[in-house]
Amino acid sequence: MTDTVIEMEGVGKRYTKYDDQPTLMNALRIRQRTKRSHLWAVRGVSLEINRGESVGVLGRNGAGKSTMLQMLAGVTAPTEGVVRVNGRVAPLISVGVGFHPELTGRENVYVNGTVLGMDRATVDRRFDNIVQFAELEHFIDTPVKFYSSGMFVRLGFAVAVEADPDILLVDEILAVGDFAFQLRCFERMEAIRSQGSTLVVVSHNLNAVRGFCDRTVLLHQGEKVFDGPTFEGIGRYYQLLGQSPREEDDSPLPGQTGRERDTLEIEGFELRSGAGRPTAHVHSGDECVFRIHARALRAVEQPFVGITVASESGVAVYSDTNRQDPLPSLKEGERATFDVTVRASLAQGGFTASASVHRRRGDGSILLARAEPLQFFVSGRGMVSGIADLGGEFSLGQAP
Repeated sequence: MTDTVIEMEGVGKRYTKYDDQPTLMNALRIRQRTKRSHLWAVRGVSLEINRGESVGVLGRNGAGKSTMLQMLAGVTAPTEGVVRVNGRVAPLISVGVGFHPELTGRENVYVNGTVLGMDRATVDRRFDNIVQFAELEHFIDTPVKFYSSGMFVRLGFAVAVEADPDILLVDEILAVGDFAFQLRCFERMEAIRSQGSTLVVVSHNLNAVRGFCDRTVLLHQGEKVFDGPTFEGIGRYYQLLGQSPREEDDSPLPGQTGRERDTLEIEGFELRSGAGRPTAHVHSGDECVFRIHARALRAVEQPFVGITVASESGVAVYSDTNRQDPLPSLKEGERATFDVTVRASLAQGGFTASASVHRRRGDGSILLARAEPLQFFVSGRGMVSGIADLGGEFSLGQAP
């Protein structure tokens, strides 16, 4: 028996777009031929996912992520190509999908459970677990049209995971729930995965994708542009977003008075562990080194380095420079290696580092070169959130 549970061969989905006529023209009853155009939401995607894999799907808004999940769920058919799905599918692809607004939560549990392949006896046995997980004990007999989006999500997820799916498809809807609910969802998804089920997750929460998915598919303008390890996929995703600190760093350092080209080039920029090995993964609190390899095209007096570390959302979490204590001058043609040693006192997550080399000029400075930004991941303590890990210690204090 094959381990492939999802297979897409040259899959495309095309929608027809009807261009509306201007309101004034309609009011004047001017007859115009309706204009139609075609939009390919997904085009030429081939993909195989094996049993037990957890695969993240990334892409900018409009890249085709949700359309791809809808085809996997059978909600919509492909315009071209073939989609094969082998196993019971539980789709969580939109808030309230599968719920009838006039029915109560209780009634919708039975309807949705039946759609997902559970018989009434199974729903009876699991009903209390569903309601407890969704935290809707006081609202289960209320028509769901009065539910908030968060209540929709909690109930839909609770039913889906109780259906023992072979394949769980999760779109961005978990972002609607609160933090505590999201933690419970990810714990339950981890349990489902450990039982051999397959998960496909669409999310803009890169920490969640990185922590949950070993493999990532990147879509861009409806086409698959990457399929491989998650860390590399997130790096490619940053490039598509255009969020690298290269653009942010165009703002000058304090005292910077200009840029000087053809004086120095940066030949490499890397992160090394405290043991000196190249890496893209460090542990919170560990010492690590940002290393810059440079070559002087002309003589450089009093060079110094600037370093910036930014979070996934682009917030600068650390920025520093040694302008007040510059490095030895370089002769024309001379190569040098500049090290910036730091302690990664960061919470778990993805970060981007950028570096630049400058030279002193009076009380100011001149930018000489910028390095290509690099992405790295920090493994932190599980319960720490935010950006920094301040290493809090918890104990029983003495009353005054």
